[in-house]
Amino acid sequence: MEGYKRWVRTNKDYVHSLESLANGLTWLLPERFSSSEIGPEAVTAILGIITAINEHIIDTTSVQTYAGSVEPSSFPYSLCISTIKDLETLVEVAAEHYYGEEKKWNFIAITEAIKVIVRLALFRNNGYKMLLHGGETPNIEQHLKSGSHRGRAHSQDVNGRNPWNLEGRAMSALSRFGENARMLSEPVWLSRVHHQHAIMEPLSPVVKRTTLSTILSEKGLYGGLFVTGEVLFLIRPLIYVLFIRRYGVRSWIPWFLSLSVDFIGLGFLRQVTKSRLDGKGQHFDLTDSEKDELKRRKLLWALYLMRDPFFSKYTRQRLESTEKVLEPVPIIGLLTGKIVELVTGAQTRYTYMSGS
Repeated sequence: MEGYKRWVRTNKDYVHSLESLANGLTWLLPERFSSSEIGPEAVTAILGIITAINEHIIDTTSVQTYAGSVEPSSFPYSLCISTIKDLETLVEVAAEHYYGEEKKWNFIAITEAIKVIVRLALFRNNGYKMLLHGGETPNIEQHLKSGSHRGRAHSQDVNGRNPWNLEGRAMSALSRFGENARMLSEPVWLSRVHHQHAIMEPLSPVVKRTTLSTILSEKGLYGGLFVTGEVLFLIRPLIYVLFIRRYGVRSWIPWFLSLSVDFIGLGFLRQVTKSRLDGKGQHFDLTDSEKDELKRRKLLWALYLMRDPFFSKYTRQRLESTEKVLEPVPIIGLLTGKIVELVTGAQTRYTYMSGS
């Protein structure tokens, strides 16, 4: 196993290329969206699990000793979440084949419940930091210090000198000039070596994991809103499935309820990141990765156009009308028809449109 890990880490670009090619070809498998055909989904699930394992091997190389990160857990949460996501479509197809359309939602609900439990455990273990891509991507960026640290930042630069006096300004300018000259003169490979050393050799001791009581005591109401918003995002798919199981996929109740939970959860997160806490000028700062994650979550709202009953009532008609208009056009009409076929087929699978 260690030999395989070394091979994956050494040939990660080659591994990524093979995985992309294999995963792309699975969309061309015959009977991909047939309710009675389990084989193509099994192939897709196996390839997905292999991809998840390889990504875990590559990620753990640089994440396990990242400077300033929380103490790593022995349980591979990200790999577990990726594996469940790769298996859930196979579970859906097999449940529909053996137990029927209505009873398959029992198995989907169990799958979503397992994902919620694992993600909540990761959320707690990671010090209540925002989960990136549902926990599949490690959140290792450090937040900027606020409050008193920001005050000190105005009086001293990174080298501990006061930038407001003449000597401090001169020394800071020389320091910046030296850093820029070094970066410009270094070859690319040497810069990569320095970057790897910065990752593999932490410059500071491991940061103690943040607890819920710490967040509530330091951030107060806004800390509670942040945790609530993140939890709502994590449990929203389970709520959606449970209400589909109760009212049916054609009902508007699960659709509107799921949209409301997404809207409220994201509203909480946006509110706490824009507000000042306790009048002390402290912000609930987000890292660049977390800001990108919020943008990704807003883009996921587009999936509501592909979920029933909205899809059956509105989206399908638009797709079919577009296909008819472009059908006489050579090549473009053929490609449009194939795209509509794939989109319509994917829409029949809950797991493709769940956004979870």
